[in-house]
Amino acid sequence: MTSGRGFHGPADLHLHSTYSDGTEPPADVMRSVHSAGLRTVALTDHDTTAGWAEAAPAAVSLGMTLLPGMELSAQHGWRSVHLLAYLFDPEDAALLAETTRIREDRMGRAERIVANIGRDYDLTWDDVLAQTTADATVGRPHIADALVARGIVADRSAAFATVLHPRQGYYESHYAPDPVTAVDLVVAAGGVPIIAHPTPAGRDRMMPVPVLEELIAHGLAGFEIDHRENTEAGKKVLRDLARRHDLIVTGSSDYHGAGKPNRPGENTTSEEMVARIIERAHGSAPVSP
Repeated sequence: MTSGRGFHGPADLHLHSTYSDGTEPPADVMRSVHSAGLRTVALTDHDTTAGWAEAAPAAVSLGMTLLPGMELSAQHGWRSVHLLAYLFDPEDAALLAETTRIREDRMGRAERIVANIGRDYDLTWDDVLAQTTADATVGRPHIADALVARGIVADRSAAFATVLHPRQGYYESHYAPDPVTAVDLVVAAGGVPIIAHPTPAGRDRMMPVPVLEELIAHGLAGFEIDHRENTEAGKKVLRDLARRHDLIVTGSSDYHGAGKPNRPGENTTSEEMVARIIERAHGSAPVSP
């Protein structure tokens, strides 16, 4: 369907490639989501823009519009917070420095986790590197893939439910900025920050409303509410908050290829909300045919 705004729907604004923890290269991600009927998409690999150059021409060749993006890691107390950032300047020095720090610490953290697991299982760092591609943001999903390749677990889900579960004692923390800093960085780079899957286990896992309101004051643009991990109770709280502050509300699949059961287009974002993201951004532009 033509929007009249220079892009077409349906829109899925949360996709991952092999540059983070997806299982398909960026061009293949574009082909997969096009086959699923999507026409406006965002590549949002963790803490990296490395996949943009491959995704853009593939999307254009398929007649799709690409919103270049990223999923920026943040931390609020014990909560892991993921910030979807759209249409920011990929050369912004402050944001580049932060994502470099995050990726480097993720790498060290992954090595520590593998060393811990290696005390009890036949797993080495080389096994993990064999599951990654050049410039990928290495993380626990790659360790999960290595465990699968070694025959220790059946699939990623089994890995996270067993060996990689914090209760097993192999877990290590990693550096991530606080959410206010993350929002400030994205806004300063001309981007549009949206909190990804903000309520995966209800209000006890969601950041407190006063904290969310502080983020809104710093330029948080909205919430990814339609996502399979969000609870209904949490979504209600966030929709009320979004109405009060006139925020952007998105829906996405969080597609990872074979890495997760999430399917392209299982949740989508309205044309109105896509337009608001584009209108709000000034760091980079959508890529269209």
